[in-house]
Amino acid sequence: MQLQYLQAYWWLLISVLGAVLVFMLFVQGGQTMLLSQKDSLRRSLMINSLGRKWELTFTTLVVFGGAFFASFPLFYSTSFGGAYVLWMLILFSFVIQAVSYEYRRKPGNLYGSSTYDVFLFVNGCVGTILLGVAVAMMFFGAEFTVNKVNILDSASPVISRWSPTRGLEAIVCWKNLVLGLAVLFLARTQASLYFLNNISEDGSLSDKNRKSVLVNGVIFVVFFLIFVALLLTAGGYRAVEGGKGALALNTFVYEPNIYLHNYLNMWWAAAAFLIGTLMVVYAIIIGAFRKRNISGIWWSGIGTALVVLSLFWVAGYGNTAYYPSLLDYQSSLTIANSSSTLFTLKTMTWVSILIVPVIAYIVCVWYKMDRAPLTPTEIEGPGHKY
Repeated sequence: MQLQYLQAYWWLLISVLGAVLVFMLFVQGGQTMLLSQKDSLRRSLMINSLGRKWELTFTTLVVFGGAFFASFPLFYSTSFGGAYVLWMLILFSFVIQAVSYEYRRKPGNLYGSSTYDVFLFVNGCVGTILLGVAVAMMFFGAEFTVNKVNILDSASPVISRWSPTRGLEAIVCWKNLVLGLAVLFLARTQASLYFLNNISEDGSLSDKNRKSVLVNGVIFVVFFLIFVALLLTAGGYRAVEGGKGALALNTFVYEPNIYLHNYLNMWWAAAAFLIGTLMVVYAIIIGAFRKRNISGIWWSGIGTALVVLSLFWVAGYGNTAYYPSLLDYQSSLTIANSSSTLFTLKTMTWVSILIVPVIAYIVCVWYKMDRAPLTPTEIEGPGHKY
């Protein structure tokens, strides 16, 4: 029983980190908007506004991956080790992001700042879409098998084995891309809301951002509604314990509309989903139509976090297979069969206290950097520029 509590606790931590990460993707969303801004001063305002936050996104991504590795290593080895085409593309996009912010304004830059702006655009598109694809596989399945007996195979001691396409099939799956595109346009919407809150500029930039909130917000809502329809009508696998015959111990049975049933059985997850969705919609409305209201980023950010939390909860709790296998459904992963040992989870629970200073770091740095809006005078003056 203690092991089950620790597994649930660590899934909750994973959910929190995932929620923070999706919110922080507004940095990637803003990067996709840089090339459309032809005015050099306004582009500098946008990129310096984002440059103050990109390290927070990267920090959250690293902590999220590390927490998954520590608490659910079988998922980590299955997904990260098998679908490496998908994950290497994500990793590469974040590497060129770091390089771009570091070298964009370096003296003696041979490539010009516009080259690095293109790199940032690539990271903004590829990073958000493929992270959405990776999360979508937790609902719509992935092509892998798990056989722990393989550890005895001296020629290939690999427990988890992927399809020959190594994650490429997940990228071209239209269901996964629906969520990927929803994440992209959510990130763009939140970037526009963030610019309204963070940049003080007497000109047309604010009007352009409000229009961007409306356009990207509407596109996001369309893709999000399609994803919700796919989610609530999707079947999945639930672990069955103590069954007889075909329903042996720790096997899976197919359940139609499994995520709809989970929402009906977990009222707190359904409440978080509905409240979060309404908050995001409200943020889009005030961001697009209320010129003096710049609080939309906070409404959207909190709402996004609540929705992501609820999605993780219905994916993993209730003995649900949070990583269904499309090749062998008995290879599907749950928080019970993919977690670390009791000793490891106990030890890592003490380490999990470090999540508190990570979140405190984000809050503190955010406050220090955003005590006053960014202005053209600050960009034109001395000091570090991205």
